[in-house]
Order: sequence, then C-alpha cells, then structure tokens
Amino acid sequence: MNTTVTSTPPYGPPISLEMAKHVVARAESEAMARGWKVVVAVVDSSAHLVMLHKMDDVHYAAIAVAQAKATCSVNFKRATKGFEDAVSAGGAGVRLMSSEGMCPLEGGIPLLRDGAVIGAIGVSGVASAEDGLIAMLGASVVNG
Repeated sequence: MNTTVTSTPPYGPPISLEMAKHVVARAESEAMARGWKVVVAVVDSSAHLVMLHKMDDVHYAAIAVAQAKATCSVNFKRATKGFEDAVSAGGAGVRLMSSEGMCPLEGGIPLLRDGAVIGAIGVSGVASAEDGLIAMLGASVVNG
C-alpha cells in the first residue's frame, strides 16, 4: 500500500506582541505605499488574536475576514491561497467548504520561527491577490 503523508511543521510557542507589532508595521507600510486600505490580523499558535490593525476607511467586513484568514492559516498550518486555488478548481476542492473554520481566500500566511508555527497573519481589504502580497510582506519579518 502506498500512502502519502504530508508533513507540516509543529506548533511552537506563541508569537509575542512585540514581534506581532513588527509584522503589522511591515504590512501596514507596504499597504500604505500602494494606497491600499486593509485590516491586518495576527493570531498566535493557538489561533488567539494577538493584534488587529484596521486602517482608516477600510470596509468593516474586512475585520472579520482578516481574522478568519489568519485563524484558518494557523489551524491548517498553511497559506490560505492553496485553499482558494482548490475551491476555484472545483471538483473535489469544493469539499473544503464543509470544513469548519475554512476561509479559502488568499491573504492568510503562517508565521514560522525555527521551523515551528508561532502564529499567522491575515490581511483583508483589497483583492485577494493584493491581500496575499501584503500578508507575505508582513510575514517576511518572521519568515525571512
């Protein structure tokens, strides 16, 4: 029998508030440079909110969506872009929608330190690909 096991990183200690501030600052700086209004959420390795930053005049729905992207990313230990792609492809990928806590929208990225998931960033407010770019740049503070 041939079985494939996908290895995911372990959970690590939760991201500190100080590190979350740096992640959010980088994300905000990048969004402002592009003229994008976004919400940035950072959750820790247990999916609890550490920091939420809402830029002025962003639509209110982005608050919950940013948190959902971060939570989905940390709970599944992967970027939400993969889920978006799977659902967009249809077929078996649509089954993901039945998973509790699923947010198949680009913009959620795990934060890794020493090979372990210490939290995740979620960004919402503009198009998903743009949210994803801002999340990636914010995550680069931790992920390198």
